[in-house]
Amino acid sequence: MEVADLLRAQGDRFLEQSPWLNVQQLSVLRAIARCRTAALGGHIDACSACGHQAISYNSCRNRHCMKCQAQARQRWLAARQQELLPVCYFHVVFTLPHELNPLCQRNARLLYNLLFRSSAAAMQEVAANPKRLAARIGFVSILHTWSQNLLLHPHVHCLVPAGGFSADQSHWVHPKYAFFLPVEVLGIVYRRKFLRALRKLYRAGKLCLAGPTAELKNRRRFARFVDSLFQKEWIVYAKPAFGGPTQALRYLGRYTHRVAISNHRLLAFDGEQVTFLWRDYAHGNQQRTMTLSACEFLRRFTQHILPRGFVRIRHFGFLTNTRRATLLNLARHLIGAESSCSEVARNEVSNRSTWRCPRCQGEMRIGPNLSARLLSAQCKFLDSS
Repeated sequence: MEVADLLRAQGDRFLEQSPWLNVQQLSVLRAIARCRTAALGGHIDACSACGHQAISYNSCRNRHCMKCQAQARQRWLAARQQELLPVCYFHVVFTLPHELNPLCQRNARLLYNLLFRSSAAAMQEVAANPKRLAARIGFVSILHTWSQNLLLHPHVHCLVPAGGFSADQSHWVHPKYAFFLPVEVLGIVYRRKFLRALRKLYRAGKLCLAGPTAELKNRRRFARFVDSLFQKEWIVYAKPAFGGPTQALRYLGRYTHRVAISNHRLLAFDGEQVTFLWRDYAHGNQQRTMTLSACEFLRRFTQHILPRGFVRIRHFGFLTNTRRATLLNLARHLIGAESSCSEVARNEVSNRSTWRCPRCQGEMRIGPNLSARLLSAQCKFLDSS
């Protein structure tokens, strides 16, 4: 069972009921429905040992497709393996209050960018404080917009090396406490930075206020809305250090290329309703099942399609692209460690070899790419022979 099956069965009805879909969302849904089917063409693979031939359909390679993320994840982690430092790593999560969900739906690019910037600025400001860490830190932030039941739940996962550079970059500063940075302080600074920037966007007239958020066009109502958010506790979660670079690489791979739901969580589809697994984190992380109509399931899934060109994995601090290589070499020198990762870390991101022959387990060699029309002709030839 796959999300593509739901799209092929109920996609037309969903499109009729969803005039709000934009071009990007329509393009993603079409790509998922056609992924690894004859519609995208493919190639004829041949075994180098026994000559057995098999047809492989092309992938859509869309970042929202649950069937195309494994290889993308491996390539990304392979590129990151030399950027790991031989220190412990922390996992920090910044979450937006659910009251902002209606604004996020109509201003996804603006508010998700703001989520990245405000959470990163909060981490850097608190870490630079002499009373906290007094260090310049670096980290990777990854945007997720969903909860386990596919409702909107924007948050960023941050993977942070323990410590950072001193102000003059003369030595590496190790954390003073086991919890790295106090989450209460992070939450306060993060809330202040986000809401101040939100007010600036409002004054500049950059926010789209329509539908459920139309009432916020009134300045007084918007002011009361922001004041109510100042009164809320903004949740920041920090997980203690979970090991060195090998563990960090394995842990990071769980978050980098996730999509809203993977196919293995789908349990049943009767043509009208779909049942899937989800974890109820509010009640002891219990595993439960949920049944939705196919159209409601697709509506929930579609709201997690990001704007075209939006970057969902970002680097901050000394891990930014401009000086990353230089500062990482300096960090390793100050820490006094080798620049290479452990062999276990290398194995975590090793490239997969070509697939094996189902008859003799020999290496299957990938043939030339064929269009859908040529592939259909080849399939008929192979069937007849």
